[in-house]
Amino acid sequence: MKPNPSIRIAVDIGGTFTDVVLLIDNVETWVTKVSTTPADPSIAVIDGIRDALACAGVDGTHVSEVIHGTTVGSNAILQKAGAKTGLLTTRGFRDVLEIGRIRMPEMFDLTWSKPQPLVERRYRLEIDERISAQGEIVTRLNEASVLAAGETLSAAGIESVAICLINSYANPVHEQRVEALLRQHFPQFKTTFSWAVLPEMKEYERTSTTVVNAYLLVAMQDYLGRIEEGLKRLRITAPLLVMTSNGGVMGTAAAKAKPVFAVASGPAGGVVGAAHLGKASHRPNLIVFDMGGTTAKAAIIENGVPSLTSEYEFREGMSTSSRFIKAGGYMLKVPSIDMAEVGAGGGSVARVDAGGLIQVGPESVGSTPGPACYGLGNDVPTVTDANLVLGYLNPIGLAGGQLPIQRQLAERAIAQHIAEPLNLTLRDAAHGIRAVANANMARAIRAVTVERGKDPRDMTMIAFGGNGGVHAIDVAQQLGIRQVIIPRSSGVFSAVGMLAADVEHNFVRVVMREAAQLTESDLQPLTAALSISASAALRQEGFRPDAITLLWQVDVRFCGQASELTVAFELGSNAFAEIDAAFRKQYLATYGYSDDEPLEIVNLRCVGRGLRGTKLDFGRLRQGQIAVGTAAETRRDVSFSRSEAPTTARAVSLAALSGTPLAGPLIVDCFDTSVVVRRGATIHADAHGSLIINLLEVSA
Repeated sequence: MKPNPSIRIAVDIGGTFTDVVLLIDNVETWVTKVSTTPADPSIAVIDGIRDALACAGVDGTHVSEVIHGTTVGSNAILQKAGAKTGLLTTRGFRDVLEIGRIRMPEMFDLTWSKPQPLVERRYRLEIDERISAQGEIVTRLNEASVLAAGETLSAAGIESVAICLINSYANPVHEQRVEALLRQHFPQFKTTFSWAVLPEMKEYERTSTTVVNAYLLVAMQDYLGRIEEGLKRLRITAPLLVMTSNGGVMGTAAAKAKPVFAVASGPAGGVVGAAHLGKASHRPNLIVFDMGGTTAKAAIIENGVPSLTSEYEFREGMSTSSRFIKAGGYMLKVPSIDMAEVGAGGGSVARVDAGGLIQVGPESVGSTPGPACYGLGNDVPTVTDANLVLGYLNPIGLAGGQLPIQRQLAERAIAQHIAEPLNLTLRDAAHGIRAVANANMARAIRAVTVERGKDPRDMTMIAFGGNGGVHAIDVAQQLGIRQVIIPRSSGVFSAVGMLAADVEHNFVRVVMREAAQLTESDLQPLTAALSISASAALRQEGFRPDAITLLWQVDVRFCGQASELTVAFELGSNAFAEIDAAFRKQYLATYGYSDDEPLEIVNLRCVGRGLRGTKLDFGRLRQGQIAVGTAAETRRDVSFSRSEAPTTARAVSLAALSGTPLAGPLIVDCFDTSVVVRRGATIHADAHGSLIINLLEVSA
């Protein structure tokens, strides 16, 4: 090893494990997995980094950057563990959060309950002011009403305050004055202002996004502060970067001020990595399938670019883009990868419902106490327990043997809670748990393919996460997918993908003009202002002007519509023709029809991207000793089908795979996952170290 190696570290927190990938000189990777510490996730992060440094035999002083995908934001929302939050809004708009979009996500679902607002009604207070949609002051701000509202919230012990005044996107002067008053008279408040977080029209979306940001401020700031202190103890002085929901990264200062941009932080890393690997292996169109310990995620990559959305709803059950399913959760109008997520992971709990049917998730046992086979006190069955009973997992232990497991405990849990109540054999009960989990995950993939007008049979699946390789073939067969890629280090691939991300900052200005009435000179003042903001933000992150690139987008709709699509364009004399063509093409692909109606440009967006000099080269990556394992082959009894007796299948390590295909049935035991290859499928390794599974038989 060189005397002064270049070291980059990526950390991804999952519901069960915290994954750490250490990259030396952009070539050699060292991987560690430690159990997530739910009470304080920062403990596992620092422990994992310490272990990775020790395994690689390097010093923290050589680390040049640490990239982190965090679940702190999403967990705070799910567990209702955010700050005690208040809301100040214009008189008459107190109930915007309750009213929402005045609709249900599924019209005939009589069991649906509206999500409880993150701010109780008694803490949503009105102040006297009014700005018109044109930005004119209709009613001047009554500063006494602001101070009175502040006193009320202070007396109630409010920690964080969201401020969202009507039409502040057109003129933020009143919000800026409220900001000054609160900081002067109530400095104990954490404050979030809609003009800084989301200067766009649509009152509900803007209010909801601002409230979520305020709700997460305390948790995110405290958490990132603990991470920074822990890094100092490891003698790491490199910058800490946080993964954003749209696949970029941002510095801790931005993450502490706008945590709403990092709610879907961790899963985005895997999608970014999949896009880079797809380009390197000449597979530009991919279905991304990421199954961890708590959830499974699905997204699509087209022409080498992840599908993005400008808004999504975070909720229990299945979170997805709100383009088609609305009112199901907490609205976040922020750029993000268009992803569907279901509560189906290795730690998802299996149970029998009142109707005598097996249900899996969304409840998860996490890392503590973990699945029953961990032997840490849990006696309810999980998906991991079912996979162990069926023979898919290495019976010695997980994470390269670092986590011992006990098959008899898994058998006891499944027998007591599933097999005996339903009068099933132990094997049939385990297959039932797995089948339900697979169906839930196939539903997530359909949400981003079939429901978007995409045929999954035309695409290749890339599967990763600690459980991705265990379930990939079953899910692919249900959807008619004929090829599956398991990338190198698939169990920690979300962390690997973070190392391929660029620093990004997003800025937006309202336009609200018919496209035919606009000229290039009309956009010039807006593009100039956005350019200044984006360049300044990236310079603060340490980027030189020659490493900064600006990407331009517009939110467009047909005149008279209430929702829009986002399309990219290049500045110049041909910009409006480019926007017109791109929008009509995307509209047709999204909704299945189009027409010749005039277009309206709603928002102008600038994506400021800081380009880092080093990029992952998947062809050059090699793994440190901890992740290699041995080439020894074993055999174990595996049940591949309910209708067939268990088979004595080969269990091989990664070292046994080459460019020559091996036919299933077999199991590939890796440090960070297992790969199940059924009969009727073959597996081989490609030049990038990925495992390529070709399915000869599919059901669709």
